[in-house]
Amino acid sequence: MRERAGESRLKIWLLLAANRLYVTGLLALAVFVLFVVLVSVLPEPLVPQLQGADTVETMFSGIIGAVITGVTLVVTISQLVLSQENGPLGEQRDRMENSMDFRDYSEELIGTPSPADPSAFLRNLVDESEKRANAVRDGLSEVENEQLRWEVDQFTESLIGNSETVREQLDGARFGSFDVLFAALNYNYSWKIFQVERLLHDHDEDLGDPENRLLNELKSALTMFGPAREHVKTLYFEWALTSLSQMILYAAVPALVVAAVMVAGVSGSVFPGSTFGIAHIAVVVGVAFTVTMVPFLLFISYVLRIVTVAKRTLAIEPLILRDSQR
Repeated sequence: MRERAGESRLKIWLLLAANRLYVTGLLALAVFVLFVVLVSVLPEPLVPQLQGADTVETMFSGIIGAVITGVTLVVTISQLVLSQENGPLGEQRDRMENSMDFRDYSEELIGTPSPADPSAFLRNLVDESEKRANAVRDGLSEVENEQLRWEVDQFTESLIGNSETVREQLDGARFGSFDVLFAALNYNYSWKIFQVERLLHDHDEDLGDPENRLLNELKSALTMFGPAREHVKTLYFEWALTSLSQMILYAAVPALVVAAVMVAGVSGSVFPGSTFGIAHIAVVVGVAFTVTMVPFLLFISYVLRIVTVAKRTLAIEPLILRDSQR
């Protein structure tokens, strides 16, 4: 996925792969360092202003209101998104029937009952696509058109290599973490469907009924991966939003306590002096400010991943939206 997107490894790690708590910690560290550095290097009047209780009180009084309002808003939005899962009995029955129809079709496609574990379910679909890609390569190895044989070899080699990589990533992946969805994002099924359609169209005269059947069977297996990945993505989004609401609520309590303590009368007279040219009050205010920012930083870290995944999976059909893949 990183190679297809043309992005750096660090950017992909930060936006997608990294644990969201690690990202929150990095953002918190950046906020603290920037605050202390800027207070220390900006013109002299800034540090004396922190020495007075009025400045600190004004600063953290506003933060208390922002934390309460922000936490309430974020939790409300999360609950609105999750409320889509609620509904009357008839809607729940329709959801169940649609899900079971999909599992029945998957069982017919794969030849075995669909696993209950999301990673195993996706892995079975990838395995089936790889098996049918091998059948396509073997079945079209004797066609007379040399260009067609070369295109089929290139396409199936790419598909099989991608399948092996994704299968290894899915092996042992546990839902609730991002590992399952991250592995699924690495399988560019839509491009593969387009290549099958292109082969069927461009070489129609060179393909007989057996060859057409093999390519269409491969297309069917690839097409099944699309809605399966979207379903796993939807479940992960709901899981992530629930986790985000919990984390923000947990972080809001110490943030409010710290802000209240700072409002109560912390000033330069309580923390006089400096070390290595950095005023102690600047460090204390920086730590307190960082702690009060943690709920917002959690929100940033989780939403960064959610919107990045949403942007990369806007189209379920074979449409290429990114310039790097064109």
